[in-house]
Amino acid sequence: MLIVDLLAAGAQGAPQNKFGFAEALEQGGFIAYATVVILGIMSFGSFYILFTKYFEQAKILRQYNTIRSTFWKAPTLREGTTKLEKNSAWRQIVDDGLSAEEQHAKMTDALEAHDWMHSSLARSEASVNARLASGLPFLATVGATSPFIGLFGTVVGIYRALINIGLAGSASIDKVAGPVGEALIMTALGLLVAVPAVLAYNYLQARNKRIAELLTGFSNDVLANITSRGAVKPAVALAPAKTVAAPAKPAATPVKS
Repeated sequence: MLIVDLLAAGAQGAPQNKFGFAEALEQGGFIAYATVVILGIMSFGSFYILFTKYFEQAKILRQYNTIRSTFWKAPTLREGTTKLEKNSAWRQIVDDGLSAEEQHAKMTDALEAHDWMHSSLARSEASVNARLASGLPFLATVGATSPFIGLFGTVVGIYRALINIGLAGSASIDKVAGPVGEALIMTALGLLVAVPAVLAYNYLQARNKRIAELLTGFSNDVLANITSRGAVKPAVALAPAKTVAAPAKPAATPVKS
């Protein structure tokens, strides 16, 4: 029993090595703190852009349903614009198209007038797409650079750990594995920031392409409607009319002979 007590007392009195995230920051010094702050800003910016762009895209797609149900049922484009939201992308295209129609009378050539209206609608469409694409370069930058920022923090952490091990004169596994493992936390943080940013970029980019297709189709429909003086309109999905069942005919009574 005496030997067991001595061993237990020796184990309790032995120095305990503490490893963790806080120790990794202390081991890395200023560079480790700066790396964590930069990665935190990148992560916050990525999620902010993800949510703001998602709601912006959802709003445009919701407004497109209004166009299909009410806009093209109006007798003229000007009356149809009153059914659209003032700051919507769809109303911007219609307003730019009507503005180009007012100015095309100054063109002496009919072909030049058509090209002028087409280019005006194309510029309006491009401005909407550019507004939707804003913020996506930041996501791409975060996805491409954050792993390397984390790796830089890891390299600096390992460098400091090896210097401290060399100064201590001890190269045992407990002296090497702990500090090196702490330094690898920075690489994990870099990957944790990069993966959501890349996924968000691809997701938002796919939705932007869908919206761009809808904008192109709507722009072409507006151009056709203006050049045809309102004669050409896209097919509007109408609710099928309810068929009323015809009343049953009374059965003929047999004639008695």
